[in-house]
Amino acid sequence: MAIEIRETFQVQAPIVAVWRFVMDPQSVVTCMPGASLDEVVDDRNFLGTVKVKVGAITASYKGKVQFTNVDEQAFTLQMVAEGRETGGGMAKGSMSSRLRSLADGQTEVVAEASVDITGRIMQVGRGMIQGVAHQLFQQFAARMKERLEAAQAATAPGSSGSPPPPVTEPDPIRVLPLILNVFWSAIAGFFRRLFGRSRERK
Repeated sequence: MAIEIRETFQVQAPIVAVWRFVMDPQSVVTCMPGASLDEVVDDRNFLGTVKVKVGAITASYKGKVQFTNVDEQAFTLQMVAEGRETGGGMAKGSMSSRLRSLADGQTEVVAEASVDITGRIMQVGRGMIQGVAHQLFQQFAARMKERLEAAQAATAPGSSGSPPPPVTEPDPIRVLPLILNVFWSAIAGFFRRLFGRSRERK
């Protein structure tokens, strides 16, 4: 089952700093829920693990990520990834990212991905997985913003130079709370649309 993802967010940091961050797998993996970096094969190929917890079941995907196209002048990056679950499932996909400087000194990050997933995790259905993917990307973006903006604040004139928060062992992605969050968001959206239509009729 293929899942399409497109997300955009802004970081209060110059584009060069954001580009340096996204090109460093050691930095990126600290922001990805449930992910760990196992080996840096070279500057374009990496091996890693992603753990997903659904209720009492924990699925672990081991796989590889490859940068297939890197354009440092345009600040664009394309990559492919593939992982296998110990229980027989599989996840593979591609992602493109591009950065753009904004007038207020921020950097805009646009990411587009297509992911094909098989295995037990797909029992929750396409719509729910799409919503969960959105929630996970929001977590990633929030962590990335936190680390980059903390690093910028530490190097600003007059700052104390405090280091960014330490990296801890990643916990598995807990899908059940995310699913409940997505489910509640869908219910809240339904009632907002319902009440909106009711007001229009008056």
